[in-house]
Amino acid sequence: MRRLVVPLVLIILLALTGAAHASTLITRNPQGPVTLAVNRQGVAMLTVRTGGQTQHILAWGAINMSRGRLRLDYSGGVGASGAQWQTFEDTCGPYRGGPFPGSQLIVASCTAPDGSHWAVQQWQRIIRNYGGTTGSTEVRLSHWRGAVADLVVLSDWSRYGPSKTVKFPHLFGTYSWQGKPVSVGQATPAGVPLDDKGRNLYLDALNSNYGVRTDKAQWYRVNGFLANRPYGQFCFEIGPKGQASMFNGQQRTGESTVNRYRMTSPGPGVTPDIRVNFDGPPSPYDPNWQLTMNDLQRQLVPDPYANCGSPRAPTF
Repeated sequence: MRRLVVPLVLIILLALTGAAHASTLITRNPQGPVTLAVNRQGVAMLTVRTGGQTQHILAWGAINMSRGRLRLDYSGGVGASGAQWQTFEDTCGPYRGGPFPGSQLIVASCTAPDGSHWAVQQWQRIIRNYGGTTGSTEVRLSHWRGAVADLVVLSDWSRYGPSKTVKFPHLFGTYSWQGKPVSVGQATPAGVPLDDKGRNLYLDALNSNYGVRTDKAQWYRVNGFLANRPYGQFCFEIGPKGQASMFNGQQRTGESTVNRYRMTSPGPGVTPDIRVNFDGPPSPYDPNWQLTMNDLQRQLVPDPYANCGSPRAPTF
């Protein structure tokens, strides 16, 4: 078992000014590198080529979790930003915010004269559950000052499995920012957040048993799920799911064949997106070790009525 305590973090292309849906998503499937510039007025400009055309996208008006969402202008300067791409003066210096889990997703970053940080990250967020490997590449912009989000991930064994000595992997943890939980207020039955607070956590397994090839490293999407109230807690059993495919007459679980996983989530507000890599539980299954992990789970989520707050004792 490895514990990672991490210091953390389809819009419509409008002709004029708009607000960013999902806080930081700018566009999809860039054709080439994305460049970032920020002027003294705190307006950022992303230059990106999509659909065979070069766009100059202006963004401003939000930082961390204050001032709401970033305002966006896809016209290059016709909107309310007060800036024009043809005369845009970049005053943003080298990035000084330091690395964080998720900084490997950064393709452009800088630190503005006021000390705040801007970053452009790219990753494939929407991938088919139960074994998907590809999806649209999202270009996502963040603006923050200070610490990014904290994602705590712990792995252990589920109380369920093929036998008393073989159990399914299980993971649990919390998502927070500055000590406050990142959790959904309202969501659809499918787990899609209906407010600006909710964030989905996307779990991938390296060389998952959803795949059939083992001759190269490949990440497979296992599932996406919400961080919940009141602690920003989450839990997930990597076990058989009815929607998953069958292989040799058995239900696939999504378990990593090399015991390696990662979790990625959009940051709260307009802070950076976070990606954590971690190991699954050790083998073989040890019920005494599992009791220790159950105690840690109760410490992390002390309310027994909260999701994953009161795990059952393992069967010896």
